[in-house]
Amino acid sequence: MSHPHPLSAAAAVGSVPGLLEPQLVQGLLFWLEQRPQEGGRTTLLLRANSEATAQELTPAPWNLRCRVHTYGGGACSIGPLDDGTLAVVFVDAGDRRLWQLNLDRLGEPLGPPVPLTEPDQGDTAFGGGLIDGPRRRWIGIRECQGRDALVAVPLHNPAGTERSVQVLREALDFCGYPALSPQGLQLAWVEWQQPFMPWDRSQLWLAPIRTDGTLGKERMVAGSNGDHPKGIAVFQPLWLSGRAAGDLVVACDRSGWWNLDRLAGAEQLGRSHGSDTAQTETTWEALLPLEADVAQPPWVFGLRTTAWDGERLLATACQEGRWRLGEIPLGQDINNRRWTPLAIPFDDLEGLCAEAGRVVLVAGEARTPTGLLELDLATGHWQHTPASSCPLAPEQLSQPEAIHFSGHDGAPTHAWYYPPIGGGHREAPLLVRGHSGPTAMARTGLNLGIQFWTSRGWGVIDVNYGGSWGFGRAYRERLNGQWGVVDVADCLAAARTIVDRGLAAAGRVAMEGGSAGGFTTLAALAQGDAIQAGACRYAVADLSALAEESHRFEAGYLESLIAPWPSGRAVYESRSPLNQADRIRVPVILFQGDLDPVVPPSQTEAMAAALRRNGVPVEVRHFPHEGHGFRDGAVRQAVLESTEAFFRHHLQP
Repeated sequence: MSHPHPLSAAAAVGSVPGLLEPQLVQGLLFWLEQRPQEGGRTTLLLRANSEATAQELTPAPWNLRCRVHTYGGGACSIGPLDDGTLAVVFVDAGDRRLWQLNLDRLGEPLGPPVPLTEPDQGDTAFGGGLIDGPRRRWIGIRECQGRDALVAVPLHNPAGTERSVQVLREALDFCGYPALSPQGLQLAWVEWQQPFMPWDRSQLWLAPIRTDGTLGKERMVAGSNGDHPKGIAVFQPLWLSGRAAGDLVVACDRSGWWNLDRLAGAEQLGRSHGSDTAQTETTWEALLPLEADVAQPPWVFGLRTTAWDGERLLATACQEGRWRLGEIPLGQDINNRRWTPLAIPFDDLEGLCAEAGRVVLVAGEARTPTGLLELDLATGHWQHTPASSCPLAPEQLSQPEAIHFSGHDGAPTHAWYYPPIGGGHREAPLLVRGHSGPTAMARTGLNLGIQFWTSRGWGVIDVNYGGSWGFGRAYRERLNGQWGVVDVADCLAAARTIVDRGLAAAGRVAMEGGSAGGFTTLAALAQGDAIQAGACRYAVADLSALAEESHRFEAGYLESLIAPWPSGRAVYESRSPLNQADRIRVPVILFQGDLDPVVPPSQTEAMAAALRRNGVPVEVRHFPHEGHGFRDGAVRQAVLESTEAFFRHHLQP
């Protein structure tokens, strides 16, 4: 049965802010907050200490958003300058310029933001950078005319010195995650090339910085490119200081899991008395082999799963879909090292940062809203500040249960099952959720969008189908060449598992998803009558059109997921939901942002027209100011309410 006071859509998705990319800088805590109640505007907040009130540094109309690779991330960089002040460099969503805001030691603004670059003319985006304090410049990524470059932009000089963008390195294709060594002698960064995504094959590059600020001889020191027989991906280079000064750490999946490797003495690599011709050997040490992923697919910049607090190496590791925080031991022999997670009651962790024994993450768990977690390593004391209060009492929350079942070709597959309030039963409706990506994962943190359904008597199965991350490279690669096959089979098997256990009604199963999850939903609807209704947000419907029109970041993605293009056109055509519309016989509701650069509105309109020709009940909702991924709280609320009303109408017992 449902709760007598089910959760409203407004409380579930209308105003809960998203917390992003916390940073600790000289004792000050900064973070980004995305506010649905302000149309999805993102702003920078500062808290001087755990008792202080948060201060907004970029009030409206500022809107911090990077558009590099379309999905962005890394819109704000913060670092100290040689005069003791802090430089904040951010990207504004409106003009796409880099702006600089200077703060004093206490975090108080020293004046209004000043521009560092010219307004964008439509083909240039900046982001994913850092502050090079001694050289008074920002180093980051510029995407321009179909190519990435590592660039340096001088910071504001009151004397009026001319500023210009200096290219440090023209990437072979894509680049990101620059990291400056403790003494500023070396720059590390990640590169990858089409048709590979950065989690398929990517390389760690390293170059000394000359006295004039340019880069010396660049060298690839880890990972793999298209010439290597084995796919290896790297993530988030991190420099160590203190007792491990000059060592470089990176997450690398050469073992089949994203584990941490260390390159000792990397700060001196390639340097001898100021020249570019010195030590070239690179001997990496595996720090702690784990059957866990200490990384995540870099869809965006600004992701962090490792941190150095000055003395300790901290990491978050994902095992069986749950995240844990712990210290990576450095001193012992590798055979004696152990992973000991810290005693905190949170298993959904992101945005790790640390400084001088203090750790901050964005953290949540099944009963606690996502918030900022601050941890004192010396005492073990922690403080969690939720982004919003939970509108439901603990006993009104459905807890996720790990479900393991036989998926495509009998492969062991994982999902999270949320029983309806009161428990699952043979008459309960069931909602199947296919996550986006498709290289993504279903997480365990409190999701009020899921609780919206369980409070109404629905069970929800959130599927980590083959292709999801967090379960090792082999699990992720199940989807290679099989998108539209493995994901569909796994989602249908997950639903069948719940029904067979007597927890849901076979004739009251719906499915929903956005983007790639929308594609999986439409493809599942075409497989028969196991799903009785579908809801799709900005769904991929025409794979051939996507291959021809896709934005640069994902231009080669489909080649690994489906087949080479255009030689594999027949496979694209056969798997496109648009070409399977005559096999869909159940009601569908479609939601589309008219500004979507990834899945254009034409795909949704074509799918709707094909369904109507087939006599299928179909509804379409357009949102003129939304793109790929809805940000406005009012839009999110409307989508959830419309979906519930649609399912209620078509799935009455």
